[in-house]
Amino acid sequence: MRRQWMAEALGTFFLVFAGCGAVAVNEVRSGAVTPVGISLVFGLIVLAMIYTFGEVSGAHLNPAVTIGFWSVGRFPGHSVLGYIGAQVVGALTASGLLKLLFPDSVTLGATHASGTLWQSCLLEGVLTFLLMYVVLSVSRGAKEKGITAGIVVGAVIALEALFAGPICGASMNPARSLAPAVMSGSVGDLWIYFVGPIAGALLGGVAFGFVEADEKSSLTHEAGSLENAQS
Repeated sequence: MRRQWMAEALGTFFLVFAGCGAVAVNEVRSGAVTPVGISLVFGLIVLAMIYTFGEVSGAHLNPAVTIGFWSVGRFPGHSVLGYIGAQVVGALTASGLLKLLFPDSVTLGATHASGTLWQSCLLEGVLTFLLMYVVLSVSRGAKEKGITAGIVVGAVIALEALFAGPICGASMNPARSLAPAVMSGSVGDLWIYFVGPIAGALLGGVAFGFVEADEKSSLTHEAGSLENAQS
């Protein structure tokens, strides 16, 4: 598993370094990147990492996604902690480097609720529900790979960050929120970014399972009807 762990650590490192780095640069350079730019950076770096590491580890880059894959039986339970550990190490390393590069950044890209805590928690849950459903739809097994996977998943992340970022930060990723919060010493509302994304990923897996089961049942019924008609 060391190859997969390294891929997850590197992928999450670059996700946090680029995405949170865009937030840090925007902060220290008075809006030079803009919220739209930050959203695009997150979407594009995820797209790039899926194409880079998708064949190796599946490019989960996100504890919530790993848990979501496990919940629907697409990822072995004995590998969950290893993946999450690698993701957290990669994220913390990236945030540590950002702190060194941008000491004037107060948040280092940490996510915080601008409204009520429960509003942001629910929003994070819904965003991750959609993300998980899309990931399951464009992946094979526990791997996000193929021509469409990177484009679709990256686009969904950018889309969600564009409209929800100003409210909750649109993290959808416990490791992405944990690392800058720890490095900046701002962990007050961090629980939001654990509860919301993990619950959303689990519910997204449940919904996908229901739809997939209904589709298989429908296909089986149609095949049976065709067989009866031919006989």
